[in-house]
Amino acid sequence: MRLLLVEDDALLGASVQQALKGAGYASDWIQEGNEARIQGSLEPYDVAILDIGLPGLNGLQVLAAWREEGRSMPVIVLTARSSWQEKVEAFNLGADDYVTKPFHIEELLARIGAVHKRSIGLVSGELAIEGLRLDEHTQTVWQGAESYTLTGTEFRLLRYFMLHPGRILSKSELTEHVYAYDEDKDSNVIEVYVNRLRQKVGTDKIQTRRGQGYVFGSMGPGSLASESHRS
Repeated sequence: MRLLLVEDDALLGASVQQALKGAGYASDWIQEGNEARIQGSLEPYDVAILDIGLPGLNGLQVLAAWREEGRSMPVIVLTARSSWQEKVEAFNLGADDYVTKPFHIEELLARIGAVHKRSIGLVSGELAIEGLRLDEHTQTVWQGAESYTLTGTEFRLLRYFMLHPGRILSKSELTEHVYAYDEDKDSNVIEVYVNRLRQKVGTDKIQTRRGQGYVFGSMGPGSLASESHRS
């Protein structure tokens, strides 16, 4: 998953971005409102974490601009302000959740996971499909009684697959959602990590669609893709 973090406080922003990295998220950190509006309009983020008190455009103006453009990515508003009127305004503009500073990073991480899963139609907190269970806290995948520790990139890739079962995912889409903006985005490397995942979870779990990309799990009418991931 790739996140957009918009926070003008340098110490807090750096701390949150480091925590996001440790939790297996690729993230881009922006400190100014106008830049955030543009970045959020151009890049395919899975979730945005948006501070309200920003230089330039404030967070509510940024959120309003995104929604007016039809950007539907989940947005968690992050602010030191706690008035109920501001919360109502944020929700009316299209915010999906609201976290008041100061906060525990574990709470923010839990809200990120919950908001994103709801946005793609998942109601269970645990990622379990095709005989696999992904522990997002330890970045370990379980298959029956066997477990496999994943590298950071393997974890981000497998989580994205498991969040979108039954869908054809191109190399470019996977690259956009697994890597941050300033990382080297060589889509050919995705093939290397797909092969590494196959060695751990089984070659049958990730199918290749020549000229199109990859599919995790079944594409049949009974798959989760047909129930929760129509797009």
